[in-house]
Amino acid sequence: MKNNKIDVTSGLTRRDCLKQGSGAFALASMRALAPLVFAGCSELIPISDAKPVKVGILHSQTGQMAMSENPLRDIELMAIEDINAAGGILGAQIDPIVEDGASRATTVFPKRAKKLLSESKVTVVFGCWTSASRKAVLPVFEESNGLLFYPASYEGNESSRNIIYSGSTPNQQILPAIDWLLSEAGGSRKRIFLVGSDDVYQRTENLIIRKYLQDKSVMVVGETFIPPGHKDTGIAQDIKKSSPDAILSTLTGDINLSFFNEWAAADVTADLVPVVSTNVGEDELRRMRSNNVKGHFSARSYFQSLNTDANKKFIDRFQQEHGYDRITDETIEAAYSSVYLWKAAVEKAGSFNVDKVREALHSGVKFDGPGGELRIDPKTQHAYKRFRLGRVGKNRQFEIVNQSADSIAPDPYPQSVFPGWSCDWTNGGVKQGAEVKIQN
Repeated sequence: MKNNKIDVTSGLTRRDCLKQGSGAFALASMRALAPLVFAGCSELIPISDAKPVKVGILHSQTGQMAMSENPLRDIELMAIEDINAAGGILGAQIDPIVEDGASRATTVFPKRAKKLLSESKVTVVFGCWTSASRKAVLPVFEESNGLLFYPASYEGNESSRNIIYSGSTPNQQILPAIDWLLSEAGGSRKRIFLVGSDDVYQRTENLIIRKYLQDKSVMVVGETFIPPGHKDTGIAQDIKKSSPDAILSTLTGDINLSFFNEWAAADVTADLVPVVSTNVGEDELRRMRSNNVKGHFSARSYFQSLNTDANKKFIDRFQQEHGYDRITDETIEAAYSSVYLWKAAVEKAGSFNVDKVREALHSGVKFDGPGGELRIDPKTQHAYKRFRLGRVGKNRQFEIVNQSADSIAPDPYPQSVFPGWSCDWTNGGVKQGAEVKIQN
């Protein structure tokens, strides 16, 4: 493979240089390749004498969430590898320090975040997936004035100067999907069942969905949350008895496998009762039985089936690095683009300093990624995102059946749910309204 070529003087491959958890080993490996590193099949680029810059990668590599988070680690390491091969950033090589959140949001994640910021002295962290893990590390980043790029779609109701939210908010993801379901094209659905993992993301998102549906002559016929760690949902028959004509699923992680197995066994077709998921992408589909998911939908900002030259190149590069059986999905694309958006901000700032990088992000820095342009709203530090709705088709890929005409501005505080709340980091930050209690 051209990107895994061996330097005969050292016996090391480019992939060796960025092994998981490598840290100092990655740097030592790169120095072993000095004075040259590979940047393709034949092109060689000199290594700069500038001091390497440490960045953190914090995802669950073990536990229930590893299925979703390991690909994020892989894609972030690949982006850093390619940046280093092209000469680094501001003449410096990037030294990734990888930590495992171990799917333990409130205990392990904050400890690992503190280790990255306080001991490893990283300049930025790319990490987290669940909202519980993000909320657990948020105080750590604020206390240390660290910077976290968070790639997953989430529930909103949050904005921090120390987090860049590069995933979708509900107004960019689930609410446009609901509009489609209620339209003639989506089947004019009237009876919705809500199912999700028992986490802050799902409970907040369901509250937003309920408020949104209040004036739309649609009935929520049931709502169920599955506790973390459960292997089976056991709810298919209860859902069937409620006679929904659509299901909105915010299940996260490998519980999706059990749910779709159970729903298929209930013998209800996707045409009759489609499931629209917010957390099922191509990487989850590859672990599911094709017949169990075919015809169901996912609301995302990106699909691997997106037919653009930039996306084709991205997929080809990822598969060259990790194997042709690997696939991409929305959060993978967001994680990859986040690394390059940070690079663009550092280069515009002329510095790795967190405050200067944040100022550059506020100035309109953008990256043209595989899913389209990624840029940050300076008021909320959330990304502008396209909405796309995909239907599961052949080979566990999505056929895009609906999409927004352009990127949608983020709204982390929809007024129907969070009246009086707003955020403008260019003018005072978060303005608080009345307290909104999210049911536990």
